[in-house]
Amino acid sequence: MRVIDFTDAKCRHCYKCVRHCMVKAISVKDSQAHIMEDHCIHCGKCMEICPQNAKTFSSDMGRVKRFLRKGEKVVISIAPSYVGVLEFDRPGQVVDALLRLGFAEVRETAEGAALVTEEYKKLIREGQMPNIITTCCPSVNDLVEKYYPKCARFMAPVVSPMIAHGRYIKKLYGEGTKVVFLGPCIAKKQEAGGDERVAGAIDAILTFEELAEWLEEEQVRLHDCEDRPMGNPDPRINRLYPVSGGVVQSVITGEEMDTYQKVYVDGLENCMEMLECLQKGELEHCFIEANVCEGGCAKGPASARWNTSYVKAKVRIDKEVTYQPARDLPKMGMEEMRKEFTNRSLHDEMPSEEQIQEILKSTGKYSAEDELNCGACGYSTCREKAIAVYQGKAELEMCMPYALMQAESMSNVVMDTTPNMIYVVDGELRIRECNKSGQELLGVGREEALTRYIFEFMDATDIEETLRTKDAVMNKKMKLTHEGLTVEETVVYIENLDSALVIFRDITHEEKIKEQHYNLKLETMEMAQKVIDKQMMVAQEIAGLLGETTAETKVTLTKLRDSVLNEEE
Repeated sequence: MRVIDFTDAKCRHCYKCVRHCMVKAISVKDSQAHIMEDHCIHCGKCMEICPQNAKTFSSDMGRVKRFLRKGEKVVISIAPSYVGVLEFDRPGQVVDALLRLGFAEVRETAEGAALVTEEYKKLIREGQMPNIITTCCPSVNDLVEKYYPKCARFMAPVVSPMIAHGRYIKKLYGEGTKVVFLGPCIAKKQEAGGDERVAGAIDAILTFEELAEWLEEEQVRLHDCEDRPMGNPDPRINRLYPVSGGVVQSVITGEEMDTYQKVYVDGLENCMEMLECLQKGELEHCFIEANVCEGGCAKGPASARWNTSYVKAKVRIDKEVTYQPARDLPKMGMEEMRKEFTNRSLHDEMPSEEQIQEILKSTGKYSAEDELNCGACGYSTCREKAIAVYQGKAELEMCMPYALMQAESMSNVVMDTTPNMIYVVDGELRIRECNKSGQELLGVGREEALTRYIFEFMDATDIEETLRTKDAVMNKKMKLTHEGLTVEETVVYIENLDSALVIFRDITHEEKIKEQHYNLKLETMEMAQKVIDKQMMVAQEIAGLLGETTAETKVTLTKLRDSVLNEEE
């Protein structure tokens, strides 16, 4: 069952989710993060810290609404943390709001917690377990079974309050009743729908954030609702379950319970540290309350929209608690309350040392000194990341120093290969950077160039103008007289550096070729003009000769005609 994942194409190479995932249940493929369901403990940390809001969440909202539209009897089990999360004047207003949405009954999950409390007390009285880890937090349960399987024998063989309550509600109202759990926890969704050991106890999960959206959609304001009572008896001290140490306080209430050392830890890192101690045999005869969320369920990931202070939530919950054990608890069978925890450890294939070294070399790490262990990729060490690459969880490109080195290397290749002369000049006209061609133009090395001003080498009028007006100069032809070069000048303002990028493209050869072509044209035109002039002279001479011969012919023919006429007379 896939509860959470990340939206495709929204990742931005930040790897923040990988860095914050303590169990490294996030893989990256084609620069896109994905949650590995079999590795995930559903703590929801990645959803809280994702800066791109790229997560997707499997919602049961549609299923719940279908239950109600079909007229089915739907009872809601509300986690006691609602008191510290939701905004209302009186707790009973939440009950009225839920009844307005169509639920047949509203009962507190703390009622199920009271049943779990009794089971924990039995285990303590029996004293058979060397250590007892509470099993209310499904993320802790997954953490132990998947990553610390040697500690599974310390887990109390008891269902969570949610499962106990779901089974009790169905027992009370009938098996056909639909039970919806409402709380701040994402892992509860996996527990209810993805764990065959407790299948059927809960029919749907709603988070407090989903409830808030639903109330807005139906235009139901908590402050306008009536103060209605819960459908269950007062669970008393068991309302403390959502705050850190609340389970311990609920369970160990008398001197007869002092046979176990009371311990409570919250926060994933602290839970992992505690389990490490258990594996090493450093803890003995402890009753350990463990919560993945810091501060307990009151700061669950599905209550983030309120950004409620843990202290504020604890105080509000504390006000609603009666510090006495619950009374008149319903009878539940042993099997209804029992859950066995087992070894569900993962077996990722491990690379050989040669394979690890090969992967490290592919990212420029040829020795231990090259392994920066900066953690930017999300893994604590370069070796861990190399192993993740081998296992298909990570990509080579996730190494930020390597990617930067590659980018800088490529940039330097481009800068030093181009024949163009490139400079970065600051507001004082000091040279801040120049490429190899630029150094050759100035006739100095880079180190010296960066101590000099651009006007020491050339006319800087255009550069000054661009720095003043921020207007670019594009492809302006000019002469660099001291070098005898003709160049195309481009000057662009760099906003974030308050500097100018200056590029000179040497067009001296092009200009010489143009000049040669121009001179050739002139020579051709002169030759053509000479030919034209000569042709005109020849034409005029021919015309003159034709005129003379024509006149002579006319005179001769006239004389011949006159002679013939005279003879006839």
